[in-house]
Amino acid sequence: MADGFFLLNLKVMEKEACYYLGKITRTNGNKGGLSIFLDVDDPNEYSGLDTVFIEIKKQLIPYFIDEIKIHSSKNTALVYFEDIEDVETATTLTNCALYLPKTSLPTLKGNKFYFHEIIDFLLIDQNFGPIGKIKQVLDYPNQALFQTFYKEKEVLIPVNDLFIKNINREKKEILLDLPEGLLDVYIGD
Repeated sequence: MADGFFLLNLKVMEKEACYYLGKITRTNGNKGGLSIFLDVDDPNEYSGLDTVFIEIKKQLIPYFIDEIKIHSSKNTALVYFEDIEDVETATTLTNCALYLPKTSLPTLKGNKFYFHEIIDFLLIDQNFGPIGKIKQVLDYPNQALFQTFYKEKEVLIPVNDLFIKNINREKKEILLDLPEGLLDVYIGD
């Protein structure tokens, strides 16, 4: 992660160009340390992080990291930012969201994808046919869902590796093999 991709882009970042990394949860100690929650699959991938964007008053502002210690079992980290040297200054950043540019994400291949990259992909069930374009991915704690509309009716389809047969990035299509009856709940006869 510490590859310098921020060096050319240190101005205020647009939120649409970023992905949510996590949140500053509390101060830690009296020397400006902050505990952060990392909303990621593998927190250790961020152990070399040198910069993050912190959302302050609806703007993403770059902050340079002096030190980061990952606690992967809890998806947390202890972070020291440049120029944050006391608990009073650190307190002003608690409860702020953390972001990174989408360009920093590694490219996924095959049937792996980031939720933001598949918006407007057409969902096609291999038995039913075209269902609709993905409007958004609803990321609930126990299950993410593709939200689409078929003839103006909302259809929610679980994001499940067993259902996803193929992702065609060029055509912006996802081929599914849905369990019998799933679409009937929404579409009916």
